[in-house]
Amino acid sequence: MMALKGNTRTNTKTNARSSGKAGAEKKSSSSAKPRASLPARGTPDFQLLILTLLLVGFGLVMVFSSSSSLTLASNKFGNDPLYFIKRQVVWVVLGTFVMFTVMNIHFSKFKKWYAPLFILTLILLLLVAFTERINGAKSWLSIGSLGIQPTELAKLSIILYLAALITKKGERFRDLRTGYIPVMVIVGIVAGLIMMQPDLGSCLILVATSGLVIYAGGASMKHILGSIALLILGVGIVMGAKMGIDALSPAPSTSAISDSYKLDRITAFLDPLADESDSGFNIVQSLIAFGEGGTSGIGFGQSVQKLHYLRYPYTDFIFAIVGEELGFIGTSIFLLLYLYFIWRGILIALRCTDPFGTLVGVGIMGLIAIQAFVNIGGVTKTIPLTGVTLPFISYGGSSLLVSMLCMGIMLSISRESTRPAKEEVTKSVTTVREIRNARTAGGR
Repeated sequence: MMALKGNTRTNTKTNARSSGKAGAEKKSSSSAKPRASLPARGTPDFQLLILTLLLVGFGLVMVFSSSSSLTLASNKFGNDPLYFIKRQVVWVVLGTFVMFTVMNIHFSKFKKWYAPLFILTLILLLLVAFTERINGAKSWLSIGSLGIQPTELAKLSIILYLAALITKKGERFRDLRTGYIPVMVIVGIVAGLIMMQPDLGSCLILVATSGLVIYAGGASMKHILGSIALLILGVGIVMGAKMGIDALSPAPSTSAISDSYKLDRITAFLDPLADESDSGFNIVQSLIAFGEGGTSGIGFGQSVQKLHYLRYPYTDFIFAIVGEELGFIGTSIFLLLYLYFIWRGILIALRCTDPFGTLVGVGIMGLIAIQAFVNIGGVTKTIPLTGVTLPFISYGGSSLLVSMLCMGIMLSISRESTRPAKEEVTKSVTTVREIRNARTAGGR
């Protein structure tokens, strides 16, 4: 009896210990399970991040190279060779902060923020009409010593607005009356406000980017082609009416001078040597820069065309300075890097599982690609000059800040595209741990 009691006590203690261990294992597995079930935040696409920083860094180098000689010899800039680069560095620091901040905000938040941002953009575009003309256009708002271009913000705002509206309408977007026309009205309003400045280059970029987002959103091709035909017809009617009014007016108006300037750009594109000293001057000097660069370039900082031959060599014509100083080889490497950057961004957008993220990503990368093509095409005489900056490379605070904001959104989208893979790995690891714990408990 005593031995039986002893065995009973021993078995009871053993069972209590094993049940205690099993309970502890269950607690540990149950406590680990909620942690594993939490949605893992994806990592940003480091290739896109590095490419962005490389382009921004290269832009700083080229802004210094293209502007230092001009500012050193000019009393207007205080004979300071670092005049433009110091200002650009401030915008780079601010833009980098904005990019890293937005990168950590889920891009779906912009579905709620697009309306206030769009309203703010419309207000700024209206305020621009009451400012003074700079280089023939009312495109700038002065805030203290800083100048901002609301047009740059408008390009991003219209992308977010269209992406949110298209995803909200869904299949109804393909309907002409309830889906397509309201979207085109919004695009027309923003484009009209930009043309009032007037800024033809930015207007064309905005319309082309909007068309890309609308097409990616599933719009009917016949609706898009009809819109293009109406746009061409409307532009023709408006320009014809303005030419008739200007012809009847006794004194040349500001609009007549502006129209003449646009016409000069077209004639300079067709035959720049016909008026080499006036309307064709910029394009001729730009082509000379590429010719001087040759295969390997004349060396960093050694450009001659930036010395009062090319107007604004640090903004509109900075690509010509790249061609002159780095030559065909350096220019080709730069273009390949830029193309890979755009391809990487489009790939990230297409991988996103959220339609809103896909449309925003396609719109942002399309905007950068279209604007780069317009700038490079104008400088190389592929298309008529329009006077827009080269994203990430040209001097300009508004353009750089909005471009960095766009890349923050793209990096946020890239974090979403890597999230599902991380969740699957976490689930697999959790499942293996549960199986091991179950086998261990069963063996005991």
